[in-house]
Amino acid sequence: SAIDQRNESTEVMDKALAFSKSGAKPKGITVLDFDDTLATTKSNVLYTAPDGTTGTLNAEEFAKQGEDLLAQGVEFDFSEFNQVVEGKTAPLFNKALKLAGKFGTKDMFVVTARNAAAAPAIKQFLDSQGLNIPIENIVGLGKSEASAKADWIAGKIGEGYNDFYFADDAVQNVEAVRETLGKAGVKSKVQQAK
Repeated sequence: SAIDQRNESTEVMDKALAFSKSGAKPKGITVLDFDDTLATTKSNVLYTAPDGTTGTLNAEEFAKQGEDLLAQGVEFDFSEFNQVVEGKTAPLFNKALKLAGKFGTKDMFVVTARNAAAAPAIKQFLDSQGLNIPIENIVGLGKSEASAKADWIAGKIGEGYNDFYFADDAVQNVEAVRETLGKAGVKSKVQQAK
């Protein structure tokens, strides 16, 4: 339920705050969105509205409208969104390559609104472009709500990460993550990919 989710989020944030104030040694993490941040694709989310009408949403539209459409009873079909269709590198790909060259990819994560089932296709695309992120670091949340990324970030603070670089093209994700990192008082750079 929404109350359970709120309590879980509060618990995660409390743990993150406790850790961030513990004065631990620096532990860096890079967290990047996939669509329109690392790559552009022609992958779409297919949907069926309660009245039977169907349509498609690209990654940007899904990020902006997904939560509202779900609340209206729209059903999503992620079969195409689990593939990387006509992938090309996007604005922050070269920065990701530089960061990987400097720090490695052990603490580099791709966190996407796509489902977990998209991870192998995302990994295959990134590998083909020379960015070898471990598959376990490709996280498909299966949700477009900004709170999903912010909660994931709070969980990482609770694991001891205290120096964050986060990039995402969706302004609502950037704002939610910036707020979470600000509350936790950890070192961070949050960037909107354009």
